[in-house]
Amino acid sequence: MSVVIADRFISRSRATDVALVTGGALITALAAQIQIPMFPVPMTMQTFAVLLVGAALGASRGALSMSLYLVLGAIGMPVFAGAKTLTGVLPTTGYLVGFVAAAAVIGYFASKGFTKNAIKLALTLSLGTVVIYAFGVTGLMLTLGLTLPQALAGGVAPFLIGDVVKAVAAAALLPAVWKFLK
Repeated sequence: MSVVIADRFISRSRATDVALVTGGALITALAAQIQIPMFPVPMTMQTFAVLLVGAALGASRGALSMSLYLVLGAIGMPVFAGAKTLTGVLPTTGYLVGFVAAAAVIGYFASKGFTKNAIKLALTLSLGTVVIYAFGVTGLMLTLGLTLPQALAGGVAPFLIGDVVKAVAAAALLPAVWKFLK
């Protein structure tokens, strides 16, 4: 039995799954517009949305939600940071693909009850963040021709403090929601 938060609020059906997947993609699109411009990639609230969507929806719906987010950008919807679309391979492409994998990983652990305990959740969210960084750094190396140290310096180091804050906020929020549901 799934123990993700979405299933405590809404009974499962195809219609609710579609609504939740779409809602997660839209939340991520909105979060992408909250940004601090940086090079080679901006600092946004997208990762916070990815963490919450994966944890709240579970592995399959979380990954589908992030996949839908990518498809929306690929077909020309202005959903990425700065209201951009996916008009080719961008330096952020690796991060965007990493959102799908991270939502699946976080959702898997969420379905095992890891969102009910702040420490387990913090570890899960950290793992999800590492997944995003792994894809993002690889993308920077491929799109910009950076070396691994350069990609880590430009694509990870400037974001560590912000991502720790996002993970701590999510780790505090989700167990509180579970307590509220009881």
